[in-house]
Amino acid sequence: MAPLGPLAGIRVLDLSRLLPGPFASLVLADLGAQVDKIEDPAGGDYLRVMPPMHGDTSSMFLALNRNKRSACLDLKMASGRAALLKLAAHYDVLLEQFRPGVLERLGLGHPTLRETNPRLIVCALTGYGQDGPLAQRAGHDLNYLARAGVLGMNGPAGAAPQVPGFQLADIGGGLWCVAGILAALYRRKAADAAGTVGEGALIDVSMLESSMAFAVSGFGHLFGGPLPARGDGPLTGGLALYGTYATRDGRFVTLGALEPKFWNAFCAGAGLSPDMSALFPGPHQAALKETLRALFASRTRAEWEAFAREHDCCLEPVLEPDELRGDEQLRARGAFFTIDSSWGSIEQLRTPLTPHAATHTPPPRQGEHTEAILREAGIDEATIAAMKAEGSAR
Repeated sequence: MAPLGPLAGIRVLDLSRLLPGPFASLVLADLGAQVDKIEDPAGGDYLRVMPPMHGDTSSMFLALNRNKRSACLDLKMASGRAALLKLAAHYDVLLEQFRPGVLERLGLGHPTLRETNPRLIVCALTGYGQDGPLAQRAGHDLNYLARAGVLGMNGPAGAAPQVPGFQLADIGGGLWCVAGILAALYRRKAADAAGTVGEGALIDVSMLESSMAFAVSGFGHLFGGPLPARGDGPLTGGLALYGTYATRDGRFVTLGALEPKFWNAFCAGAGLSPDMSALFPGPHQAALKETLRALFASRTRAEWEAFAREHDCCLEPVLEPDELRGDEQLRARGAFFTIDSSWGSIEQLRTPLTPHAATHTPPPRQGEHTEAILREAGIDEATIAAMKAEGSAR
């Protein structure tokens, strides 16, 4: 039997949907917490039906919701709201992703939840935070990156910033939720150990501000004076020795030889003169970029991979997503695994903190555990039957 995770015994009530909140609760679930999703009886988590599909369910949903249970409650109905308050009394953490004020209008605001359970840690994940002039504004990952100044540092000079191929604000916001929740759990436990009753907390995570943390190296320039133009910063395209290059077979590699020892190693292996001015921005970088473009175009990606095995110089291939399963490093680390489920065998990506020996349960069907979750909160069979009959539970 696999050992229990470090968060075994911690109960999380997850009202979030789509990507940011469910990613946060996935990390908590992988670490051993009991995560129970609360979904609307009608559509449930919207992500369930978003392509690409694995059978009748989104493969993204299946990737984000292992090790969780699902209960369906209609929070617009009085009995559904009453049930949620009873549930909240039995959980350590409640994670929500509504716009500020939505839960208050339902009679389930943060003060009400914490009055119901003073030890409850409420984590609210939103685009712009619980206050400020933009608190009620809708947004998505790209909008948060734009407002955060992160997108404005991305891409070549003179061109429009490119749409990233990943959701930085969503995942970053989810990870800050995890950090905040763990900190609040630690503080509560420390208070218990000191002989006082540990209290819960309200954690306000903004995806806008979460995105800014990823640009701290760039903002270091901002704090010290004007930022370089887009594409001219040392880590945003201004250095020839820190960039991407096409190879002879139309593939790509990355060079990140920022330190003198790595630049020297690259030059020695490639037959270049190791000019140390390459480590500093300036007009001379244009000619060096042309030299490196021609050099990289003279060999295939596989040949450059062989070069990197021989020379320790921070050179890696640009892998396409469908090449990852075959990558020797990721295979050795157990990055991918499968779970048997009612959808058949489903492929999963291991979160970095998950123990290799961990066992996993498959993602839940919508409302699969409604009755069990309600019973655990002390709601009797007659009330559950009445709720199902009126449609506030499913």
